[in-house]
Amino acid sequence: MKKIKTIAIIGIFSVLFVSGCASENSQTDSGNYDWNKFDANNSRLTAASVSESLRLPELTENSGLPDYLAYAALNNPGLEAAFNRWKAALDRVPQVKALPDPRFTYRYFIEEVETRVGPQRQGFEISQLFPWFGKLELRGDIAGQAANAARQRYEAAKLKLFFEVKDAYYEYYYLTKSIAITKENIDLVRHLESVAQSRYKAAAGTHPDVIRAQVEMGKLEDRYRTQLDLQQPIVARLNAALNRPVDANIPWPTEIQFNDIAIIDQELLARLVVENPELKALDFEITQNKKNIELAKKEYYPDFTLGLGIIDTGDAIAGNPRDNGKDPVIAMVSVNIPLWHEKYSAGVREARSRYLAARGERTEKINSLSSTLKMALYRFRDAERKIDLYRDALLPKAEESLKVTESGFRTATATFTDLIDAQRILLEFALSYERALADRSQSLAKLEMLVGQQISRKENETGEPDAIDDGPDKENLRPEQK
Repeated sequence: MKKIKTIAIIGIFSVLFVSGCASENSQTDSGNYDWNKFDANNSRLTAASVSESLRLPELTENSGLPDYLAYAALNNPGLEAAFNRWKAALDRVPQVKALPDPRFTYRYFIEEVETRVGPQRQGFEISQLFPWFGKLELRGDIAGQAANAARQRYEAAKLKLFFEVKDAYYEYYYLTKSIAITKENIDLVRHLESVAQSRYKAAAGTHPDVIRAQVEMGKLEDRYRTQLDLQQPIVARLNAALNRPVDANIPWPTEIQFNDIAIIDQELLARLVVENPELKALDFEITQNKKNIELAKKEYYPDFTLGLGIIDTGDAIAGNPRDNGKDPVIAMVSVNIPLWHEKYSAGVREARSRYLAARGERTEKINSLSSTLKMALYRFRDAERKIDLYRDALLPKAEESLKVTESGFRTATATFTDLIDAQRILLEFALSYERALADRSQSLAKLEMLVGQQISRKENETGEPDAIDDGPDKENLRPEQK
């Protein structure tokens, strides 16, 4: 009967102890974070993004850049890895804020200890370690800052992925346009060659004119084949970002959006410092290391262990003394002695050094990103300048020059060499114009990656961004249609 009573008492104490710890852990878990709400509001990827039943958008001839970005966001393994690192960091928070597991100790007396009230045979103890005041809260804050930093690294990975997709897509667009322009120029030179052949047969032209046309057409055909061969590497680059087989087919892009952008350098630099996710991650790391200093200082203070024990005591062998066979209940308190102060001082110095290193790294990152932003701004404005130059001045004049030269050639006031030169200039200007369009879009994509958000666009009267201007009417390149 006594054993049953003893075991019942131990069980009650154990249940109360464990329940108290579980309750505290539960409050710790939900005190600062609502995990479901956190995931839903702060991430475009959830568990559904990595589920087997996920349906990826189909990429067809009508697919635009937003479809490719959505596909990459849902299917890129690097972005998924960054997301899972963030989730892992979140799940670290409730672990470090919880109390250590309670410890149960069983003692068996090999030789029973005879006492006045009876022999002591075995003992049961349960104890719980309580860290010094504020340690658990600091550990939770440190883990929370690490989770915030992991989230910003996920955001940085997403922005970098989107930039890679945009950069490859715009390069693919330029290749599309350059192939079309080169093909039109091949047709033009082929027509000029036929004209030279006819004039040569009629003794109105010379054989060198025919040779020049054939040489020019050979150069254009070589450029055309080079451009066609370039399709596979660019498609492979885009497929890599989309996590598709490198040889998977991607339709030729038909157009890209051309938007007027209002850019102020100082405003972008300010937004870079505030919104760039890499800098945000370093900000959280700085806070994390600052709290690590506070935690290291608390190592100078002891931790407490509270416990409760019961000793199973049998009936006295002789007589019936007072409290015969009574099981003694023992309350215990233990404190660790923080004796090795040099060790704790070294921990504080380590934490302070990591804090200073994080601050220095942030300053270095600001300098690096600011210089990258300046270069991207230069390339953006240089591309815009070239777009205006070629679209409004050089291309119309090159077209006019080709028309005048062709008319002069027909009236024998211009040579065939002049005609070929005019055609070559028009080709180079048309390609330079399309190159400037692609460079502008690529530079804008890089700027948006650096500032961590979309740069405001000016809209037309319908509220829709303008489609890209394909430049001058390429039909003007065909003399037979004039």
